[in-house]
Amino acid sequence: MPAMADFFADLDSFVWSPYLLIPLLLGTGLWLTIRLGFVQLRTLGPALRLGLLERSDDGGEGDISQYQALSTALAATVGVGNIVGVATAIGLGGPGALFWMWVTGAIGMASKYAEAFLGVKYRQADAAGEQSGGPQYYLRKAIPNGFGATLAVIFAVFAAIAAFGIGNLTQANAVSANLESAFGLDPVATGAVLFIATGAVLLGGIKSIGRVTAAFVPMMIILYILAAIYVLVVNAGDLPAALGLVFTDAFTGTSAVGGFAGSGIILAIQMGVARGLFSNESGMGSGAIAAAAARTTHPVRQGLVSMTQTFIDTIVVVSFTGLVIITTGTWRDGNEDAGAMTAEAFSRGLPGHWGGSVVALSVVFFAFSTILGWSYYGERALESLVGRRGTLPYRGLFTVVVFVGATSELTPVWAFSSALNGLMALPNLVGLVLLSGMIARETRAYLAFDPKLRATAEQVERWAAQNAGAAG
Repeated sequence: MPAMADFFADLDSFVWSPYLLIPLLLGTGLWLTIRLGFVQLRTLGPALRLGLLERSDDGGEGDISQYQALSTALAATVGVGNIVGVATAIGLGGPGALFWMWVTGAIGMASKYAEAFLGVKYRQADAAGEQSGGPQYYLRKAIPNGFGATLAVIFAVFAAIAAFGIGNLTQANAVSANLESAFGLDPVATGAVLFIATGAVLLGGIKSIGRVTAAFVPMMIILYILAAIYVLVVNAGDLPAALGLVFTDAFTGTSAVGGFAGSGIILAIQMGVARGLFSNESGMGSGAIAAAAARTTHPVRQGLVSMTQTFIDTIVVVSFTGLVIITTGTWRDGNEDAGAMTAEAFSRGLPGHWGGSVVALSVVFFAFSTILGWSYYGERALESLVGRRGTLPYRGLFTVVVFVGATSELTPVWAFSSALNGLMALPNLVGLVLLSGMIARETRAYLAFDPKLRATAEQVERWAAQNAGAAG
């Protein structure tokens, strides 16, 4: 185990070094932001309205509504990373790491839009008649000469394996550890309950996942944010100074203070970007898999709805976690247990013992939702490699591994998960750069026709027929 932990830690450091994935991730997001004319700023309002208020695109093809697709993507991303990942970033990189998480989220919205757009544009029906899409399809279909097919296979292999890390073992382990710490629950009992609950949902496939996540994902996010708002109100006097630290330390590094050992600017950037992607998954390609299942009348419309997932995850939820940690001063304690750092931060603001309970229950809901979302991502990745016959065995194995994660010591798994996330992102980011011209061209054309996303299905169909010759 120590040798394995060292190997994955070294691999994680290499993948997330300032010389490999970090510049590629930020560079791709910035490139797409410019080519798309800052689409994440221009269309955020209409996209939020379409995804959260109207919730469906009547007349479009797909298996679940746009809102359910958004909920599934949120379920997969609003997980332990929003609690533990943020604390890890700030605990190692200082308050400035939160700024770089914001940067990753802001420009990552363009990456999320682009991959969701491609996920819908190049999706196809599988043997059961369900829509299947994602980088494993659009890389192969849109990039010629075998290079795209190679990228697609690389992505699918890493995604199918990575799902057991980021979307299963780490999440189940975090649930059992938090429930044992907060309420004294036996990890075996927790694992058994997770095993039954996961299996019950996964048996129904994407439609079951969509219904479950649509029901409780908004509730869990709202309750968590309300608790964070309470803490920030209690510590309102420290909020201006906390925001000042976020911006100054992002460019200067953080001096040693209290139990905090200090960090340089490179570490702040590295931790902020790495934890930011771990949280919102922009550029990783996973969100495109959920987007491909959505009923939508045009790829641009679903791409914009999917883009709001990164905004909600990073600009909203991550911000609340980070500011609670900074305003309460817990980041200075040098606590190596990131989950304990967040729990202590909430405990300093909430009355009685509510802080630890809120964080523990949030981890349960966030992690369980991530397990559901990532089971679908991994299943679809495997399906692109071996066909529909791999679906049920994958669901079964995924459900069993949930129990293993809840009842085992998993020291190397966090580094394993982070490394595999990065390896997933590499082929997708290459594809996004190569296809950015087509994405920008079709996006401009559609938004010139429907800038407020209010066109009916009939209007979109008529417009698409008239412009069929100019597409692609």
